[in-house]
Amino acid sequence: MTKEEKLLSRLKSLESVMVAYSGGVDSALLAYYAKKALGKKAVIVIAVSGSLAKSDLDRARTQAEQFDFDLVEIQTNETDLPEYQVNDSKRCFFCKATLFKEMELLASKLGIKHIAYGANVDDLQDYRPGHQAAKEYNVLSPLQEVGLVKDEIRALAKEAGLPSCEWPSNACLSSRIPTFTRVEIASLSQIENAEDYVKSLGFKQVRVRHLKDKASVEVGSDELFRFETEPHLVSHIKNELERIGYETVEINPNGYKQGAMNILAGKK
Repeated sequence: MTKEEKLLSRLKSLESVMVAYSGGVDSALLAYYAKKALGKKAVIVIAVSGSLAKSDLDRARTQAEQFDFDLVEIQTNETDLPEYQVNDSKRCFFCKATLFKEMELLASKLGIKHIAYGANVDDLQDYRPGHQAAKEYNVLSPLQEVGLVKDEIRALAKEAGLPSCEWPSNACLSSRIPTFTRVEIASLSQIENAEDYVKSLGFKQVRVRHLKDKASVEVGSDELFRFETEPHLVSHIKNELERIGYETVEINPNGYKQGAMNILAGKK
């Protein structure tokens, strides 16, 4: 039995499931197969909050509409929680716990037996406090259960025609703020505006690290060459980000690195 067949079999065994969907390739693939396995007994839910960029929400909505996910949107207010705003190593825990609590309430109301999210095997190699929240709320990770890694997920997503198969990895806007630096809505809005501008220049992988009054701009390592072939981009980015409110703007010469703002629990 292939991993794809195992996934379908596992999802069918659940009888009904509510999937946490962000629009990214992992949750999109899980939503796709949940719908394929269970039809209307699979409910696809996306959390709308200040930590989700509007452009990401719009993209997630478009993909969901394309594949008839019948997307359910719920408002989560994790950014209002003092423990979230502290932005320590458990920020992601409080985010996921808030989401899973809301999903649990909705699942109970709709008579849905299980909740699932898109964690995969590769995620086990990283420090992810959200996994602890999943355990506490008995949230399933079917992709992980059947042994799917990121490359396999992208391949299956491409075969299914999911646009997210080619989207770069992403994370919430709060991930751009250094650990132990307070998360504020104004900062999230500033980051979002800055990243939207850099993306408007044609860059696909973009992070604007928010270092108080300083912005450190990261683009995909395979896109760094553009700053040499199109040197005007540097001044354009600096001028716009200064207009947005940053006093200092730098282009990171090393490009994007996943988890650049993360620290492990107990380390500063």
